[in-house]
Amino acid sequence: MPYTVNCSILLTELPLLQRPAAAKAAGFDAVEFWWPFPTSVPTDAEVDAFENAITDAGVQLSGLNFAAGDMPAGDRGLVSWPARSDEFRDNLAVAAGIGGRLGCRAFNALYGNRVDGVTPEEQDELALENLSLAAKAVAPIGGIVLLEPVSGAPRYPLLTADDVLGVIKTVAARHGDTNIRLLADFYHLAVNGDDVDAVIEMYARQFGHIQIADAPGRGEPGTGTLPIDAWLERSRELGYEGYVGLEYKTAAEHPFAWLASAQPSGSARAGTAPTNAAPTNTEEFTK
Repeated sequence: MPYTVNCSILLTELPLLQRPAAAKAAGFDAVEFWWPFPTSVPTDAEVDAFENAITDAGVQLSGLNFAAGDMPAGDRGLVSWPARSDEFRDNLAVAAGIGGRLGCRAFNALYGNRVDGVTPEEQDELALENLSLAAKAVAPIGGIVLLEPVSGAPRYPLLTADDVLGVIKTVAARHGDTNIRLLADFYHLAVNGDDVDAVIEMYARQFGHIQIADAPGRGEPGTGTLPIDAWLERSRELGYEGYVGLEYKTAAEHPFAWLASAQPSGSARAGTAPTNAAPTNTEEFTK
């Protein structure tokens, strides 16, 4: 599998900007990040330092979240949050600029929690507008917007694949944007009670990205009960050709040791880019 390391949840014993090099040293050629800055519009120096950490490590930035608020405090995105809509919109050009320079084509837009004082209908209308703006912002670089179900956030309204796909279809119908895709996070889907096998059978070819962690516990594959290997194999059989994001928590000294038993050759095959990957261009949150 062409794995990509989520450096916002893994390798957290290191400073954020040292993690791409650590992922490379562990045998991976691709990394992904949640929004890696404390503000939606970072300084030029902050952006330069982040981009240099990626290029100096010799890894591909395969995915990047748009700004999502204060994740440790419980925020789960700005897309549907009226009071912070301008903050999200200001972030779009910054994220697209980083993607354009680093060859990143996948951008995760966390929908946002329900907030007091605003009706769900008002939030959903705003979300449709902001997702369309995000899709248009990354379209010139061949980018896609990812939208995902999330678990463990009681006020987050998108829990199943159908919830997400309903939003995606509505954006396409109203605004004509066709570059928004389901982020199939198998952990979130399973924990929320979705039928992951059925989701794969129906939508695998349409997945914009896959992320994995085991349940219970959100640990590395093999620490729980989810049939992750079977789900990945079936997704490939049905046409998914992208990266698989490693987005799990671990206290293990060797966070990728499970790959030795997961791969017949004992290798992560991390250097094998998926066919739809962008070409390689030569603080830490708790979600």
